[in-house]
Amino acid sequence: MLGTGIGWRPEIADTVEALAEAGRVDWVEAVAENVCPGRVPDSLVRLRERGVTVVPHGVSLGLGGAERPDPERLAALAQRAEALGAPLVTEHIAFVRGGGETTGSAPLEAGHLLPVPRTRDALDVLCENVRIAQDALPMPLALENIAALVAWPDEEMSEGAFLAELVERTGVRLLIDVANLHTNHVNRGEDPVAALDALPAGAIAYVHVAGGYEKDGVWHDSHAHPVPAAVLDVLAALYERACPPGVLLERDDDFPAGDELAAELAAVRAVVEAGARPATAGAPAALPDAVAPAARAARQRLALRQTALLSALVAGTPVPEGFDRVRVGVQSRALAAKRAGIVAKVAPELPEILGPVYRPAFLRYAAARPLGGGYRRDALDFAAHLLHGAAAASGPAGAATLPDAAALRQLHVWWRERSGPAPLNGWQRRLLRHRSAITRQPSHVFIRMRDTLRSKLP
Repeated sequence: MLGTGIGWRPEIADTVEALAEAGRVDWVEAVAENVCPGRVPDSLVRLRERGVTVVPHGVSLGLGGAERPDPERLAALAQRAEALGAPLVTEHIAFVRGGGETTGSAPLEAGHLLPVPRTRDALDVLCENVRIAQDALPMPLALENIAALVAWPDEEMSEGAFLAELVERTGVRLLIDVANLHTNHVNRGEDPVAALDALPAGAIAYVHVAGGYEKDGVWHDSHAHPVPAAVLDVLAALYERACPPGVLLERDDDFPAGDELAAELAAVRAVVEAGARPATAGAPAALPDAVAPAARAARQRLALRQTALLSALVAGTPVPEGFDRVRVGVQSRALAAKRAGIVAKVAPELPEILGPVYRPAFLRYAAARPLGGGYRRDALDFAAHLLHGAAAASGPAGAATLPDAAALRQLHVWWRERSGPAPLNGWQRRLLRHRSAITRQPSHVFIRMRDTLRSKLP
């Protein structure tokens, strides 16, 4: 049994260790992509030495996507799980990228977990992808249901039926997020209790709870707010039907003080203890899959549908027929806002240099420029976009998102230091930063001097 756990994040590492030492946390979950196998964070090492189980939680495989899982991503996930001594590894039933060779279009990255359509095509592809992942991972795999703002048209199964058949065909275990069931209840009108009734209880590896907020009739699964009573009610309904090995509190932002986290954990534990019943049997064995030969055609159809939706969300193309255009717009803005927040964390100098202009300028930049080579590349491309005056070319609205001359000068220095053929050394950085104290010559003169010097070096 895992017991009651919490999501480990670097920002609350000390708090998590203190909660574990006080007996209020039995295990933790860490985002797999944030763990380097050769350099496991000291906090996680100490927790493991104390006997606390650490489970890696992946976010980038995209097992619900049309493409087969990337072998390199699978190998990296396996390495992280082995480095943490994990008894299992978890991922999501979602797609995170589209386009590429299958569709003959440019690759697209969502930077977020997006829902797969509950159709036979999507299920066939997901089952094959899951088996590929299971063969590559040295420990059991569990998959999480996700929250969604957008509903696919012409779905053929309920969430509970979709998950039940996935388990029946692959033997995969489930990570049931009751906060996501509540989100889909508000946003898509789906009954969380009906989903719970359809689930194979013995397949549940553990449970997630998390907070969010409602705005204009839309529930936002923020992971940055306290767990509401409605989510605890879904948790209670689950424990009336099964007794999963563990439950975990997720928090990703706006971290409260340790005593507030302890109070939330106590509330979760109380619900679990009130509904505790004998443990259920393990996940059923996978059944033979008779539809695997049809997976290639299913992948093609799924790829086209997912790419069309993703392009509307991140590249400003028309919303595919059958989708709620308002909800697609809400999801698109949410993705852009998340992207702006991550870039601000990856390159904190940008919001410092740009001040209040940063957010509107980035959102305008991102509106028709999909995420490409990762968030660090995105930060450089955004800076180059401002420096080249692309926003100003769009008229008065674009001019409102341009930084002033002083900020542009700082931005130019920042961009040059990070985008050249080689990093600038200390004296070169000082020369650029203090050029106005030396001469009135513009920075491009010194950049040309620097490049000439470089060309003469052996």
